[in-house]
Amino acid sequence: MEIQFLGTGAGQPSKSRNTQAIALKLLDERNEIWLFDCGEATQHQILNTTIKPRKIKKIFITHLHGDHIFGLPGFLSSRSFQSSEEQTDLEMYGPVGLKNYVMTSLRLSGSKLGYRIIFHELENGGKIFEDDSFEVYAEPLDHTIFCLGYRVVEKNRVGELDAQGLKEAGLPFGPLFGQVKKGQVVEYKGKIFDPKDFIGQDKIGKIVTILGDTRKSNAAVRLAWGANLLVHEATYEAKESKMARNHGHSTSKQAADVAKEAGVNRLLLTHISARYVGPLVNQLASEAQEVHANAFVVRDFYEEKID
Repeated sequence: MEIQFLGTGAGQPSKSRNTQAIALKLLDERNEIWLFDCGEATQHQILNTTIKPRKIKKIFITHLHGDHIFGLPGFLSSRSFQSSEEQTDLEMYGPVGLKNYVMTSLRLSGSKLGYRIIFHELENGGKIFEDDSFEVYAEPLDHTIFCLGYRVVEKNRVGELDAQGLKEAGLPFGPLFGQVKKGQVVEYKGKIFDPKDFIGQDKIGKIVTILGDTRKSNAAVRLAWGANLLVHEATYEAKESKMARNHGHSTSKQAADVAKEAGVNRLLLTHISARYVGPLVNQLASEAQEVHANAFVVRDFYEEKID
């Protein structure tokens, strides 16, 4: 599981930061990528990465401010233009109004897609997705308009099969190995092969929390509780806390407060105001690190493996 930032700026693009878009790469886990927000020119940013648009199977939108959705029509169209590749349906999650925005943009521009979009418009929080390997939860945050945060929970996976141990114990390689891997007790030539003797401990799933724009809130803490990784906006420095509150945003210190309260392992700060360049970015990082030592201000195209 890896995360890559396609845009890390706040409000509007700058020379150093594009608007918000985050790719959660689940290629090893499920051979797909989930996109969180899609600011203007996200499709251009993708061209500078190894991401293949057809691998993006789900898009989670935090809120309907332009710096988080203006890239959708272009990206969706470009994904459809890849006619040489398989056209796969795409699921989209976000606030009420998302479907109207997307479909109106496509209709007025005469754009036709070669795949379906399945919309899930959300009015409240709760579990919004579950399958055999992942759960996703959403909860409203504290912004100037309805805005969501998302918690991605990987389910625990069965431990590694000790294939060499099975072989040495006398079980021939083949379908019987698969039965043991599935937790079934196998009898072969009068000998019992119990899975608990040949399967290691379960692999603990990872938790990733990606928040939209928000003031410091209890909802953010709940979503981030015990997470391996928290992505939190840090639009302003600490001395601008009043401005942050007036505009529905957080300072880097407030983001670190959330991470500390939630017991988060790693904090990545994004949605940086254009006023912070060069040494001023280090100021944001320093203020966060005073509260949560494992905090970092990300830049466009920054990529990290989630441990």
